[in-house]
Amino acid sequence: MLGTSLEGICPTYIYKVVLLGSTSVGKSSLAYRYVKNDFKESLPTVGCSFFTQTLNLEAGTIKFEIWDTAGQEKYHSVCHLYYRGAHAALLVYDIANKETLNRAKLWLRDLEKEFLPDEIVIALVGNKTDLAAEREVTTEEGEEFARTKDLLFMETSAKSNHQVNDIFTAIAQELLQREREKASAPSPHERSMVDLGESGTRTGCCRL
Repeated sequence: MLGTSLEGICPTYIYKVVLLGSTSVGKSSLAYRYVKNDFKESLPTVGCSFFTQTLNLEAGTIKFEIWDTAGQEKYHSVCHLYYRGAHAALLVYDIANKETLNRAKLWLRDLEKEFLPDEIVIALVGNKTDLAAEREVTTEEGEEFARTKDLLFMETSAKSNHQVNDIFTAIAQELLQREREKASAPSPHERSMVDLGESGTRTGCCRL
């Protein structure tokens, strides 16, 4: 969604971002750290929590509307209502809990049913790097899965503030890159005009 900044020079983009993953992987803590620059160990989410954050980049101003979904299984069936219309999604798992990566893969399947590949930016996020001594998922394993699915990938720690801002910035940059690609792509009308010219077809009419 595109708007105009107060200066009227730098464009403002409003993007809906959803956080998905198992309960206790730290989704709420990530959102809270990013928005408030603070850490809370326990932030239980009932249904969905909502945060906003503004990010100023050279190419434009990003306003994130961050939807933090509950990870409990009982909420899974209604979560599609929260991520409908999303521009980006963070699939969060706990590096110290292998099963949470498997759950993140199931969330990815849900997103693949809902969105075409170019409709949403998806990042795989291995959270809780502060628990490195208890690690069950290697960095390489996360990287490899993300690579095979063409996802952004980063490991974070909401507790130590490791790469939390970085993952949201990476998402913003990818969204802006897609905006640039859309802007530079010829419109359907322009493509049809080129096709007519190349085929040598002539028509007796006319401008609508």
